[in-house]
Amino acid sequence: MPPISLVDVASYLPGDPVPTEYFTQFSRSDRMAKNVMFRSPTGRHHIGPDETAVDMAERAFAPLLDRHGAGLAGEIDILLTHTQLPDNPVLGAGPELARRIGANPAQVVDVHNGGCAAFVHMMNLARALMQTSEARTALVVAIQNCAGPVFTQTEIRKLAQAPVPGDGCGIGLLRKDATAPILDIETRTYPEFAGDMDFSTNGERKYWQPGEGQGCVSFTESKVAKVFARGNRLVPEVALAVCDRIGIKGRDIDTFVTNQPNRLFLRNWHDALELPAERHPDTFDTCGNLFAAGIPVTLDTENRAGRLRNGSVVLMSAFAHAGDFAGAAAVRWGAAR
Repeated sequence: MPPISLVDVASYLPGDPVPTEYFTQFSRSDRMAKNVMFRSPTGRHHIGPDETAVDMAERAFAPLLDRHGAGLAGEIDILLTHTQLPDNPVLGAGPELARRIGANPAQVVDVHNGGCAAFVHMMNLARALMQTSEARTALVVAIQNCAGPVFTQTEIRKLAQAPVPGDGCGIGLLRKDATAPILDIETRTYPEFAGDMDFSTNGERKYWQPGEGQGCVSFTESKVAKVFARGNRLVPEVALAVCDRIGIKGRDIDTFVTNQPNRLFLRNWHDALELPAERHPDTFDTCGNLFAAGIPVTLDTENRAGRLRNGSVVLMSAFAHAGDFAGAAAVRWGAAR
């Protein structure tokens, strides 16, 4: 199969940072607030009330145009998008984003599953499509936009989990060449865990029906404990599977980038790979939990800061939702700056 490379990454964070004090003024006594799953980051960004998911993706794409030239959009053969909260639940973000940036890809795919591991999931899909077709360039777009609209609702902002998410968008540019090759990808589905994450209005109303109640992802304390145990296991499991196939020990990875649900997960994951914390960068304290956008936003942050050395091995790993999906990808780094 021809090699596929992750040749560049870019990102966008909306608005000014939102301080934790915004939430503490509304918080109520809640046992869940003491749970390590919901310990708050220092800051996060929220999408503006009139800003759309496609707006964020278009703004994240702008740095790629600066680096690769105005003709980049015309080169895109495949466009994959994942949006946490689609502006149009019927259409998805892909077609509108293609129109905005002036692209005319042969394939546009809106990927709804994959959750926090969607960036790895889309890399895997793009690689497969490119290796089995004439396509030479793909754009993979991860949009997290539910922190502002969902977690600042009048009832939801009182909950322990409300300060944790942040909004942002991360993009990866893939090409059919060997400049920054994807070394290996592992994805695994665990359908037995698919029902352990609920989205409800805390009543009988379905989220699309009119009436009282505010929709939000909900957890019971027993489910939180199960998700924590799964996450501790799944992310290192898929990461080490990739390491084994490319012939490298986890402790020898140059940079490890994961999704970022909370600080304890982050610590446990680099400990499992026997990595020092400085080789496991994250943006949790400044951006919160960015869900699917966490990996590409962190990659872009590290790359722009000059902390990702060309030729080094970068390992990405994440799990989704309550543990129904996990994925990992290793890349020989060579992205533009």
